[in-house]
Amino acid sequence: MAAIELKFEKFQSPGKGNGLRATSRLSPGDLVYIEEPFAYTVNQNGWGKVCEFCLCESPHLLQCSRCKFAKYCGKRCQTEAWPDHKKECKCLKSVESEMEALPVRVVGKIILKLHQKKPCLSEELYSVSDLVSNFNEQNEERKITFECLAVMLHLYLRPEIPDLSQLIPDLNLLEYFAKAFCNQFMIISDTSENVADGLYLTMSLLNHSCEPNCVTVFKGRHLHLRAIQEIQVGEELTTTYIDPLMTTVERQSQLRRKYCFQCDCRRCQMHEEDDKMLSGDKKASEETKDVLNRVKEMQAQEKWSQSLALCKVQLKKNIGHLPDENIYQLKILSAAMDACMPLQMARECLQYGLRVLEPYRLYYSGFSLMRAFHLRKVGKMQCIIGNKREGRKNLIEALDIMKIVYGQDHRETQELMGTLQSFLS
Repeated sequence: MAAIELKFEKFQSPGKGNGLRATSRLSPGDLVYIEEPFAYTVNQNGWGKVCEFCLCESPHLLQCSRCKFAKYCGKRCQTEAWPDHKKECKCLKSVESEMEALPVRVVGKIILKLHQKKPCLSEELYSVSDLVSNFNEQNEERKITFECLAVMLHLYLRPEIPDLSQLIPDLNLLEYFAKAFCNQFMIISDTSENVADGLYLTMSLLNHSCEPNCVTVFKGRHLHLRAIQEIQVGEELTTTYIDPLMTTVERQSQLRRKYCFQCDCRRCQMHEEDDKMLSGDKKASEETKDVLNRVKEMQAQEKWSQSLALCKVQLKKNIGHLPDENIYQLKILSAAMDACMPLQMARECLQYGLRVLEPYRLYYSGFSLMRAFHLRKVGKMQCIIGNKREGRKNLIEALDIMKIVYGQDHRETQELMGTLQSFLS
């Protein structure tokens, strides 16, 4: 992979610690950086579906003949993966099932890589030792989880490293698990599934904002950082760590729970959009929030008919009490749409989807992938049902967003261009 000239530098961000700031002017769609992971591994969603090296999906994965665990899309990927895999291979060979290895593999790979003492492009601005763990700020339940994982990791690495204490001076595995928890990225495949977890050291310097000026997307194992706003020289680069479709209180709670900080971005200081998100009858809003949790549980079990029925009952009760801009009403509408799709109820699905459009435009403003994905779904359904004029309009809007966020050559962008072309003919 060709090196990209850095368009940013590390600096001390006031009140946040380390951060990244622009050293050149950036515009929406500009590719800011490409990074390879320091360590990464497929997770439970991706295991058996994607290649361990390139993370591309394949129906015919080749199994490592030694550990019988790692799977690759072909000989080339298997060969390229071998320098890193050969030490882990012994460890994987000793486990009885993937469930024993998956929770500790990322930290295991970090430890093995540090043991090799090889330079890594991912350490250009930052190293593993520099990572913040926030261990002391973690709750007791999470600390106990880290302790259990540390015991599992000792057993997992024993075939390769019998005595971890001799590996790295003052090795504290709890700190390493906390560092991975706070800093690793969910790697999203070309089919928009979370298939792997990876540690990207330079990009871990990106601080959070509920109104980010950058976005991270993935091409295989490579992380691409792209600008989604005009960014001036000296301006901090930010991304969002969470889904912004939450009230200020909910966003702050989630950020404190996982990342141990309080966001002070403009949106949080102004409590912007909270009034609209919580508009309507307070009692109906709280009831809908509770119902939403039950709907999520049903859909996690793929109980689509039951979840749709529950959504319909609640939406009927909310008539005259909650506008579609209310965040819980909006999420119920979105859940109803999601339930209709596997049930092949296209027209009803479209009705819910159209109601979601304007609230999404309000809360996912700018170049938001969430809005692009929704526009794509609605646009496709409109074209299939017969309203090609409105459908093409929504597909074009989705494509404009994807070109900025993904770039022209990403699979998602190319596929949408093909879809749009088919509906133009």
